Amino acid sequence: MFRKICEITAFKRENKTVDIVKRIGAITADRIHLKKYPKDNPVTAFNPGLILVDGELKLYVRIVLGYFTYASAVAEITIPVEEVEANSFPGHYSGEIVIFPDNRYDIWGVEDPRVYRIGDEILMTYCGRTVSYFDPSIRVERTLPVCAKRVDKKWKKTCVFRFPKDMRSFVVSDKDAFLVKTKDGVKLFHRPHMRDENFYLTVSDIDGEGELGDGGLKEIPLKNTIIAYEAAEFEEKIGWGTPPVKVDNEYLFFVHAVDRDLKFYKVFALLMDEDLNVVSVTPYYIMEPREIYEVYGDRPYTIFPCGAEIVDDRIIISYGAADSAVGLGEIKVDEIMSELDKNRCD
Repeated sequence: MFRKICEITAFKRENKTVDIVKRIGAITADRIHLKKYPKDNPVTAFNPGLILVDGELKLYVRIVLGYFTYASAVAEITIPVEEVEANSFPGHYSGEIVIFPDNRYDIWGVEDPRVYRIGDEILMTYCGRTVSYFDPSIRVERTLPVCAKRVDKKWKKTCVFRFPKDMRSFVVSDKDAFLVKTKDGVKLFHRPHMRDENFYLTVSDIDGEGELGDGGLKEIPLKNTIIAYEAAEFEEKIGWGTPPVKVDNEYLFFVHAVDRDLKFYKVFALLMDEDLNVVSVTPYYIMEPREIYEVYGDRPYTIFPCGAEIVDDRIIISYGAADSAVGLGEIKVDEIMSELDKNRCD
């Protein structure tokens, strides 16, 4: 269905974890206070995107206000870098709802935002639960990637990404998406679930790069989709986690994986060169649920990374913990690159 650019056999990965990500702390929904909303706290908060703006960490947190349909929105909270450096989040945080359901592509929920830069612009791509999400007679395009642009500290939805018309009947859902500006143009990294019941870690070209920030919620077709990497035999599926950080002209990604037997979510790292060839994968998982807030929650044993930023000599990772808390962790750049050097295939 899609062309492959990498065979999994090129990299050996073991079904074990050497957890090298230092936990900084966690923030729960009761410490997030919503502005301009009659309910003070969300019911739960998790799966946060992350970006560094003017020396402050902006977290874009998936929030849920009730469990009837689990319809999500995105709230922005700000964390001073000093709190991250002190490995402590002692206070409460104001949360402003910045993205919420309002169209046919996301009316049942705005989920799992990834926030990143394309040039000088700050963009967000999130998983939109479409109008078909709860329709039992329709098992097509239940979720789609939607893009928004930050303009004057406000967010404006600009486009939704879809496969060509002749492929849409085969797409059950499309998630875990973000854009990356490469030397060959802007690419969409995403994880479609197809009617063959397989989940594909893919990269696509996009038609209409100039429309990303124009507004008006345009449909942008995908083309030339390729499979970037495949799950191991001990994994049920894998998905893009964080937008990449650039290290020595290579793209470093944190990828989530679901254990085939126990359904635990774990994390490994993957490195691509500027031609988007996978050149290294960590030989084992580098992070798995171990803290009580990662082990127990609405979705037990789940770590779901959505954001990464380099701060000095370390990478700050934002992740969802058991669908019940916002987690932050860190890892030294040299340490993760050392792990990747063990399994390099140049």
